[in-house]
Amino acid sequence: MTRDARLVLVAKTARTFCYGFLGVLFPVYLAERGMDARQIGVAVTLTLLASAAMTFGIRRPAERYGPRQVLLAQAGLIVASALLLLASDHPWLVVAAAMIGNLAVGTGETGPFLTLEQIAVTRASPRAELTTALSLYNLVGYAASAIGAAAVARAGASTRFLFMVFLVGGLVQIAAYALMHPDVPSAGARRAVAVSSRPLIRRLATLFALDSLAGGFVLQSLVAYWFYTRFGMSLAALGWIFFGTQVLSGLSLLLAARLAPRLGLVNTMVFSHLISNVLLIAVALAPSAWLAVILLLARHLLSQMDVPTRQSFLMLAVQDHEREGAASLTNVSRTLAQSVSPALTGWVMTSVSLAAPFFLGGGLKIVYDLMLYATIRKVEVEAGASRATAA
Repeated sequence: MTRDARLVLVAKTARTFCYGFLGVLFPVYLAERGMDARQIGVAVTLTLLASAAMTFGIRRPAERYGPRQVLLAQAGLIVASALLLLASDHPWLVVAAAMIGNLAVGTGETGPFLTLEQIAVTRASPRAELTTALSLYNLVGYAASAIGAAAVARAGASTRFLFMVFLVGGLVQIAAYALMHPDVPSAGARRAVAVSSRPLIRRLATLFALDSLAGGFVLQSLVAYWFYTRFGMSLAALGWIFFGTQVLSGLSLLLAARLAPRLGLVNTMVFSHLISNVLLIAVALAPSAWLAVILLLARHLLSQMDVPTRQSFLMLAVQDHEREGAASLTNVSRTLAQSVSPALTGWVMTSVSLAAPFFLGGGLKIVYDLMLYATIRKVEVEAGASRATAA
């Protein structure tokens, strides 16, 4: 990895550490200030819609000025978000701060940072080592997020201290991005190469949207709320549970890097994800808190193996000049689709049952796995090439 790639990892660590504790704190903090499940669902939806809008908006500036300038601007918004959280505890101002700061409310990160950083890591890595590099990139995020989730348990009720840490995290990101070299893609190169990957990108964007729509029913914040309501778990207990999920998610990334060269990107991506979704449904059927936690942890040991393999597949399936567009489109589709379900989840939890989102999310994800396998199983991606061709 180059120096710029290492700086990306520093920024990723600072950001996801904060997202780790904020993702757990966010629904409980709002509930303690009078919001019910429906309002919390709407709050999560608004946060995701803001993230989707940012992801859509950064594509052209990134192509024109390079990722560094846009990442600096996004880090500045995190600082503004932290200042707003410190200034007021009004629930809807807290939601506004979450929207400005692109707060991650799931176990994995989506949005503008992911879009730009995965491109930076890709350009800094040899083709044959791309899946391993992206596994490391995601692993750093999950490890930092796990420690952040544990910080909730250690910090107890000191939410102001955690918001101060969020502010410092934003400043660290600004410093890291400021030290990166500007990387402006050649406009001439973009015009010279015919765009041939758009049909595949659109198909993948549609499928990824289905996966994220399903994932929106079982975001970390909503799963934390389910454990909090169903079993009466404390904030400290939730912090340790999601510390465990993040650690196991990190291990799943290491497994992906080891298995992908043997099983192939597609097989590793699809079959690990399929099994994890069966376990997700089983969580809702658990009669006790300890069994639900065990099933959730087992699910997370497999659930993220598709992340670096999916990212690697996408980056190798397009020309270099198409990567900003491909990453932006697929991440916008994922975030937009994910934003629909949390508000619906709040209604489902109060009107149907607390466990219903697990069945909706897990069932739709299984449908996604089967459709994805049928779509890309014949697509060949060569490690030495910059695009994939459908067989």
